[in-house]
Amino acid sequence: MTWAAASWEAGRPAAHRIDVWDVLAFGMLVMSLLLYSQGWILPIFGESFDEASSAAIRNAYLPAYAAGVAVLAMRPWDTAMATLRQPFLLALLAVAALSMVWSIAPDATVRRLVALFATTLTGVVLAVRFRWATMAEIMATTLGLLAVASFVAGLVLPFGRMTELFPGAWRGVWMEKNALGGTMAMAFSIFGATALLVPKRAWLWWSLAGLALGLVLLSTSKTSLVSLGLGGAALAFVWICRRGAASGVAATWAAVTGAALLAAFLLFAADVFLELLGKDATLTGRTKIWAAVMRQIEERPWTGFGYSAVWDDKSGWGPLAWITKDAGFKAQHAHNSWLEQWLGMGLGGLIAWALFYGQTVLAALVAVFREKGAYLALPFLVIYSLVSLTESIAVSYNDLRWAIFVALAVKLAGGDRE
Repeated sequence: MTWAAASWEAGRPAAHRIDVWDVLAFGMLVMSLLLYSQGWILPIFGESFDEASSAAIRNAYLPAYAAGVAVLAMRPWDTAMATLRQPFLLALLAVAALSMVWSIAPDATVRRLVALFATTLTGVVLAVRFRWATMAEIMATTLGLLAVASFVAGLVLPFGRMTELFPGAWRGVWMEKNALGGTMAMAFSIFGATALLVPKRAWLWWSLAGLALGLVLLSTSKTSLVSLGLGGAALAFVWICRRGAASGVAATWAAVTGAALLAAFLLFAADVFLELLGKDATLTGRTKIWAAVMRQIEERPWTGFGYSAVWDDKSGWGPLAWITKDAGFKAQHAHNSWLEQWLGMGLGGLIAWALFYGQTVLAALVAVFREKGAYLALPFLVIYSLVSLTESIAVSYNDLRWAIFVALAVKLAGGDRE
């Protein structure tokens, strides 16, 4: 850059300067989140893949790992300080790492620990490098690309709709419809939050929010529709609370009352709620899995069986074999984030996760009355909390939702910094 150009750039208002490193980091983080979304596996590899394809899929995440390290190198000290403000996250990762000592599949645990640390690092550097508004746009850009790709896939591509189990239901770029519905429910709240955080591009993000709603409906996933509704309600709650003290008090009382009524409805009319969702009393077999998992947890309540070591066990005599026998079918995971931590990392891992989760949710509730980042954080956490009861999405390697959760937790603890 010439002296004159440098002087001109220095004289521009700070809001209008373009930082090349920020642009590079923005692109690398969008690429990483796209890879963690797993929305590329079906279009590239199809519904079934062999061992060679599995190896190729594992290697495909390497650019995301490298991008996390590259963004870390841009601000190593800030990243270190932000990480130290998350003692419960460090404890959780420490327990996961320690579990390889007693894991029933140490090689699998070690390999997945690398992926877990890399996914977590992506969330940390995303929060450290950017302010709330830009961080929201990185997430929204990622999900916007996935939404458009899913719409095109469902409209004109042969793999975009399911042909078995739920013929005609849209699945977009994922393996099944619930993945599309769940991701778009999460995307709806992120698009809405981004529109409020970045008003000059609100038209774009609200348009994508409408697309996300349409994709949830096309997926025919009723659970995802409920998640979207709750996320939207949380977004409206934050908006009302930030209008002023009086509206904040009124909205808080309304939210508490609504939550109490919903809890009472679930407690005393659970069968009606399940019927509305199209579920049976076993939640499509989940309660059988939970009971079978609890029996195995009782065998190793303190240590668990090792981080991510249970579900690929082919020995025929390990915990997976017993879970399959007790549940009556082979499960892919515990279908509950809390049981998953206990099964894999023992009581220590469960407590560390509970503390990290509790800290993050509490920080999000406080942020409602203190900073605009609550637009992004609270709706996502509402959806995440709901989904975590029926899916194993916490402390997940190569997972978009875990990367976003970590990013929100770190940003809530550190706030916006120049």
